[in-house]
Parts: sequence; C-alpha cells; structure tokens
Amino acid sequence: MWQANCRRMHHLADWISGTVMGGCVGRSRMDGQGSARSSTRSKKRGGRNEPLKKERPKWKSEYPMTEGQLRSKRDEFWDTAPAFDGRKEIWDALRAAALAAECNDLELAQAIVDGACITLPHGSITESYDELGNRYQLPAYTLAPPLNLISETSSESKVSDSTQKQAQPPPCRQEFQLRVRLSTGKDVRLTASMADSIAELKKQLEEQEEIAVTRQRWFFSGKLLTDKTRLQDAKIQKDFVVQVIVNMNSPVIVN
Repeated sequence: MWQANCRRMHHLADWISGTVMGGCVGRSRMDGQGSARSSTRSKKRGGRNEPLKKERPKWKSEYPMTEGQLRSKRDEFWDTAPAFDGRKEIWDALRAAALAAECNDLELAQAIVDGACITLPHGSITESYDELGNRYQLPAYTLAPPLNLISETSSESKVSDSTQKQAQPPPCRQEFQLRVRLSTGKDVRLTASMADSIAELKKQLEEQEEIAVTRQRWFFSGKLLTDKTRLQDAKIQKDFVVQVIVNMNSPVIVN
C-alpha cells in the first residue's frame, strides 16, 4: 500500500509543481535546504511559522481498519474538504505534502508547503494557514495509518471484512461529542451515541442552531444519510466529521 502511495505522491507533487504553484515545488527541491529555508522566512508575516517536523500522529481506530478502507476514507476526505473551507489549490498542496511526509520525503513535503505559502504554527500539517489567513485542519488518518491497521492479502481480505462485521458490538449508549460541519462554514458539536439515528440528531441540531429538520441534508463519506440510519450503521466514530448541507430556500411544508 505504501509503495503505491509513494508513486501517487510523486505524480501528485509533479502536478502541483507545474499547475498549482507554477513550478515552485520543483525549484525548492532542486535548490536544497537553503532554498526551502529562504522560502520559509519570506512567507512569515508576523505569525508563528515552524519547519515541518518528522513526527507523525499516532492513533487507533475504534474498529480494525483495512488498508483499502483507509484509502477510501482518505479519498473521501480530500474529495469533500474543499467544498466547505479554504481554497482547492491549498488542499491539493496539503494532500501532496501529506503523502510525501508519509513516504519519509520530508524535504519534498517542506518544499510543497513553502511553495504554496502555507504557514505551520506548530510544525505539523495537522493545522496550517494559507497566505489569506484561511485555516486548514487535517485529521490524523490522512497523515498516518492507525495502530490497528489490518494488512490486506488476496486470500484474507474477504475473511477479514466478514470477521470485522461479526466482531462489531451492538449499538451502545455511551455518549460522545459528534462534530458536525455545516455548509455555512460553522462547526457544531452534538451530544450523540452510536445508537442515535440521523433523525434524532437532526432534531437536536434544530433545537441547538434553529435549523429546521426539512432544511438539513446529512452526508458522510460522500453518501447521503437517511433519517433511519444510525451512527453505528454508518460506522461514524467520535473523531469523524459529518457534513450537513443547509438548504437556505427550503419550502415550508403545510399540513
């Protein structure tokens, strides 16, 4: 999986170099560390900016995750993130930098960040800012695999999937804070449990933010969530983000 990621990273970095940043990435990498440091200094505008650190986040998925599931989860994030916050070219640069860092090519990752004028206040791309001040946050699963990652083989992939489904516990009532991102750009925290249905959470969002249930459309992993869907069914965990499209022109339903 990671060899394939490295190949994807180099293709993506080449595209970023020629299209997004006008070749800045390629020049930074050819010039070496001196050029990268110069670029880092030039983009400081009074705010804190740290060089990219080698450390990667360590995290554990609530349920064992296969390599294929991790790839799909990452692709879904990168496909949907630009629709809600920030600029697409910056998201593309962050994606390329994340792949480069995961392949231990920290020099290329730093060059991509510098070429896109991205500021790292903590030396990590988990939180960054572009030159316009827009904030970008990356979940841990986009930067490193989970500690309980399941390696896939041609003979074991189907068995592991079926075993995982059988091993999943029934819906529990343990509550946690679910992060909901509205299409208006606002992030909201809802008190939820794995047994809650989308219909129940829509009512809670209506009470908390005064957004009528009829104006809400909930999405996760690029799929529309029906009212009867429970968080357990969609495998939505407490560290995930659910997208909610708010229809500002929803018709009023009269009985």
